[in-house]
Amino acid sequence: MTSAELIVRCLEREQLEFLFTLPGEEVLDLLDALHGSRIRVITVRHEQGAAFMADVYGRLTGKAGVCLATLGPGATNLLTGIADAFLDRVPLIAITGQVSLARMHTESHQYLDVMGLFRPVTKWQARITTPDIIPEAVRKSFKVAEAEKPGPAHLELPEDVAGVEAGGPTEPLPGDGPPMPEPLERQIKRAADVIGQAKRPLLLAGNGLVRQRAHEALRRFARRARVPVVHTFMGKGLLPDSDPLSLFTLGLRRGDRAWDAVRRADVVICAGYDFVEYAPCLWNADRDKRVVHVDVSPAEVDMHYPVEVEVLGDPSLSLEQLAGRLGSFDGRWAMDTRNRILEATEPRRAAWPLLPQTVMRAVRAALRPNDVIVCDVGAHKLWMASLFPCEWPNTCLISNGLAAMGIGIPGAVSAKLAHPDRQVMAVVGDGGFLMAAQELETAVRLGLPLVVLVWRDDGYGVIRMNQLRRFGRTTAVDFANPDFVRYATSLGAEGFRVASPEELAPCLAQALASSRPAVIDCPVDYSEPLGSEEES
Repeated sequence: MTSAELIVRCLEREQLEFLFTLPGEEVLDLLDALHGSRIRVITVRHEQGAAFMADVYGRLTGKAGVCLATLGPGATNLLTGIADAFLDRVPLIAITGQVSLARMHTESHQYLDVMGLFRPVTKWQARITTPDIIPEAVRKSFKVAEAEKPGPAHLELPEDVAGVEAGGPTEPLPGDGPPMPEPLERQIKRAADVIGQAKRPLLLAGNGLVRQRAHEALRRFARRARVPVVHTFMGKGLLPDSDPLSLFTLGLRRGDRAWDAVRRADVVICAGYDFVEYAPCLWNADRDKRVVHVDVSPAEVDMHYPVEVEVLGDPSLSLEQLAGRLGSFDGRWAMDTRNRILEATEPRRAAWPLLPQTVMRAVRAALRPNDVIVCDVGAHKLWMASLFPCEWPNTCLISNGLAAMGIGIPGAVSAKLAHPDRQVMAVVGDGGFLMAAQELETAVRLGLPLVVLVWRDDGYGVIRMNQLRRFGRTTAVDFANPDFVRYATSLGAEGFRVASPEELAPCLAQALASSRPAVIDCPVDYSEPLGSEEES
């Protein structure tokens, strides 16, 4: 058994389903070892797509997605997707090839200190210098990547080690996830005392609850205690937006309609909340909120996050036990905020190009509640994250830590692989589309019937809005687009063009019914402000 074969054996022990890669010379041994494996190798058209696919797989399953690239440019092309997983707290493992051990001390073709490059955006790294460490290194990479807060791990495989015969241990190490600690009773009591003194309590629900699959506990807590809930962008769907207690999301600066409820709240229960999504200085600028922190991990230190009580442990148990100690509040104090949010989801006028509200309403009507949207980054993301109604978590995926353009199409490929029984749609801008359009060929080759809905405004919409607001003019934001329909059909996908308001719903229906990937070109008018101060 070679080192490469032992790595594959260890990956199989971890029950890895898919490995996303673009082949390269320095990983030939590993690619050959994957031949005949039960791991399905997904060949991509750009290494960044491989990292984004591993990223979205990790978000949806909670298990580390794995991407593989060669040394040098192959490895550096992974970096954006790895950084995205790092800031969005996603379990991911990157495996990269490297020059032989004997070449690392000198200048060498395509040699870069990849471990040094990846160090700021990974939780743990190891260079495989001998086959003997492979079982430990692979097991630890999965354990570290999947532990709270999850994130990327990195294994580097020099080319002269990959083909070496493994003379030491060749059995993969067994292992399960770390046990989830239970919250301390005294902290539950202290938290209940603080919340019980509130007149206008509010729950800020974040990505940590999504990761821990704690949405049912959150729903029971909110409905029993009658506490309104506002979500981070990545927490969308924890409480159904159809629930009268849902205030949709926070994530802009001061443009959020939900911000008024946050301003009036006296106690904020931050459950699974992460600073990287929405900084405390944006919702607690005056430091006048009493904060109860409910999470697996301790609270970060921030002068605008004055935590009175930390309840650490299984968030489902924490919320269940808190609900048992609280009475029922009058949640109607936030109804005026919810009504303004619902009004904002309605298109104010008929328009061509289409208003974002019109597009969102059509998309919501075309999809089932548990279907999956992967939202790319751009002006469309601000509208989708703020006002697109969701009933379940992980049904509208938002990249919001790094906020990386280009995640939409590769993310949709991964989502369809992870959930073949669900409809999957990538909602992208025309800028983000061309950053990852090559992965449409991957979807065609794999026979994945997914939909790419392009919100076209012929420019970088968020920057255009911010420039107009600040300077009254624009610079370097306009571009030309290809014919998206012809582009799609040239790759073997279907293409649809929305040429009038009446055509949007039929185009969505036909695209979703197709047995092939489909692209919809949809002109959008972003001239109406989403809020008072949009930020990506």
